[in-house]
Amino acid sequence: MSEQIALLFPGQGSQQVGMARDLAEAYSQAQAVLAQADEILGTPLSRTIFQGPAEELDDTINTQPALLVASLACWEALRARGFEKRAAFVAGHSLGEYTALVVAGSLPFAESIRLVRERGRLMQEAGQRRPGGMAAILGLEDAAVQEICRTVNSRLSGGLSLLAVANYNSPGQVVISGERDALQEAMRLARQRGAAKVLTLAVSIAAHSPLMEPAARGLAQAIARAPIGEASIPLVANLTAEPITYPEEIRQELIQQLIGSVRWTASIQRMIAEGVNCFIEVGPGRVLSGLVKRIDGQVKVLNVSDNDSLEKTLATTGS
Repeated sequence: MSEQIALLFPGQGSQQVGMARDLAEAYSQAQAVLAQADEILGTPLSRTIFQGPAEELDDTINTQPALLVASLACWEALRARGFEKRAAFVAGHSLGEYTALVVAGSLPFAESIRLVRERGRLMQEAGQRRPGGMAAILGLEDAAVQEICRTVNSRLSGGLSLLAVANYNSPGQVVISGERDALQEAMRLARQRGAAKVLTLAVSIAAHSPLMEPAARGLAQAIARAPIGEASIPLVANLTAEPITYPEEIRQELIQQLIGSVRWTASIQRMIAEGVNCFIEVGPGRVLSGLVKRIDGQVKVLNVSDNDSLEKTLATTGS
C-alpha cells in the first residue's frame, strides 16, 4: 500500500520553554523563522521561546505566535533535510490551523504572525471581560457531554449558551468551555453520570465557546484584510471535518472556530477514510500523536519536535 501522509500542527497546551531549540541550532532555515518573527513583532519572541520564563510563554498573547513559530521552525528543519513527500492533507488543532495554512501556501508567514498575535490579544481581552474556563471530561460518550451542556444552559440561563463543547479530541476525551459557574455544574453532573475523570484546565479563557464572540468579531476585521490565498494542500477544517481550499471558506473557518467546536476525532477519521495511513505531527510535544493513536491504532504516527524525532521520521518515511 502506498503511503498517504497528513501533516498535523499542534495548538495551545503543547508549548514548553526550549521548544525547537536544538533544531534552530542545527538548521539555519529553522533559525531564520525565529529571527523573522522577532523582526515582524518587534519583540524578542525567540528569547521567550528558548529561555522563558514559563509564565511569560503561557500568556496567550505570547503562546499563540510562539507555538506557530516553533512549529514552523520544525517544518523548516524537516524541509532542510530533503523531505519532499507530498501531503494529502494538512490539519491543525485550533491555533494549529494557522500553521497548517502557512505550510499549505494559503497564508503568508508574516501575516500569520500578525494574525495569531491579534487573535491572542482579542481572546485575552474577551476572557477579561467575561472570565471563564475549560475542563476535560474523560470516559463519557460525546452525546452524554452534549446533553450535560444543554442541561446546564437550561438550568442556569434559560437556554442561553453559557457552556459548550470546545474540543472532541478523541473517543472518550471531550473538553467543555464556558462561564465558571456553568463549568462547575457541568463537572458535577459529569462525575454524577460516571465520567472516569474530570479535570479543570489551567486556563482563564473559555476558548471555542460563545464567550469568545467579541473576539471573533474583532478577528473577522483582521482576517478580512489579510491576504489569504487558495491552499495548495486541502485543510481539514476544525468546524466541519471537511477539506477546504478556497480563500473565503478559509476566512470563515478561522473566524468561526473561535466560538465553535474543534472536531478533531471526526477530522482524523475523515482523513483516514480518504486513504491517509501516516500522520506526522510537526511541532512541540506529542499531544496530537497521542490523540491519533486513540482514534485509530492501526495508522502510522510520527512527529517532528527535535533532532531525534526528526531523524526517526526521515528514516521511517524513507526521505
